[in-house]
Amino acid sequence: MFTIFWSSKLKRYLILEDGSYFEGTAFGGDNFRVSELVFNTSMTGYQEILSDLSYYGQTIVMTYPLIGNYGINGDDFESLNPSAFGIIVKESCSLPNNFRNMFNLDEFLKSKGIPGIENIDTRALTKMIREKGIIKVIMSDSLDNKDELVELIKSTSINDHVKQVSTQKSYPIPNRGKKVVLMDFGAKLGIIRELSKRDCNLIVVPHNTSAKTILNLKPDGVMLSNGPGDPKDVQESIDTIKELIGKVPIFGICLGHQLIGLACGANTIKLKFGHRGGNHPVKDLETNKVDITSQNHSYAIDIDSLKDTDLVLTHISLNDGSCEGVRHKKYPVFSVQYHPESNPGPDDSKYLFDKFINIMNEQGAMVENA
Repeated sequence: MFTIFWSSKLKRYLILEDGSYFEGTAFGGDNFRVSELVFNTSMTGYQEILSDLSYYGQTIVMTYPLIGNYGINGDDFESLNPSAFGIIVKESCSLPNNFRNMFNLDEFLKSKGIPGIENIDTRALTKMIREKGIIKVIMSDSLDNKDELVELIKSTSINDHVKQVSTQKSYPIPNRGKKVVLMDFGAKLGIIRELSKRDCNLIVVPHNTSAKTILNLKPDGVMLSNGPGDPKDVQESIDTIKELIGKVPIFGICLGHQLIGLACGANTIKLKFGHRGGNHPVKDLETNKVDITSQNHSYAIDIDSLKDTDLVLTHISLNDGSCEGVRHKKYPVFSVQYHPESNPGPDDSKYLFDKFINIMNEQGAMVENA
């Protein structure tokens, strides 16, 4: 006797701003919104990717063909309220196998309202993004109103990224070590975990917190987090960083790195298709060491714009030669474009958190001996 299983999955469409579309199979939620289409080359880490707040306003194409095979667990979230607008995979695993698994990818996406499409040619989509650059799209379960949706795509601007994901109120994460103020532009929990592992007494503050408020907290250092969108859109934060430089040690990651560049007079540019994945080689120009890094960004500091600033280029991408790190010539300020908390991704660059602790210790000793 044979048992026949009927698929209850429905068609779903990815409509592009030029009016073309891809047909696939629906899974996940149905909160369809205009978004930017980007691709990520990570083979694992889809849970961390989906819950990374830097993906606000974006639909993610996963280039690895099978996603969801180890399910979703309670430990690996980078935020509790994911902000990604959608995900596209070749195949979504409905029966994951892992001792930590709590529910499958489809169930998780439904619980968060995040739409997904599978059975799409993700290779063709990725090649299209590489050739044309980041594309605006929307998902739909019908093509009946395709022309209206194309007009919606063309007329929609996605902005206020950081405002949408930053904490609205300050909150402490007490510990016995160095006091660190974390400016939250969409901070990954991995950054908080790494600082907490090093006993940092954290105070997480909104992105628009003033320099005066931060300095009144008497921090040993300031951490500038990752976050989504164009760094030039958060001028308040740039002004704050300008005031903080020279008064307290600063470590910036991803968007925080770009904001340091702008605060010091450099320029930022939008990359054609960005860097997203857990396998990006970065060279440290001061040690000649190469780290394999986790990355997720659309913007970068323009290397040519550094020459008239007090910033020194410290790291470059070995894929395209773009800026991956800087340090200040006079003050204890440094930053990297990639993610040293490595969630998801390799652990090569976690030492940068130790570097930050050492800088705070040195500055504290200088103050005591003054």
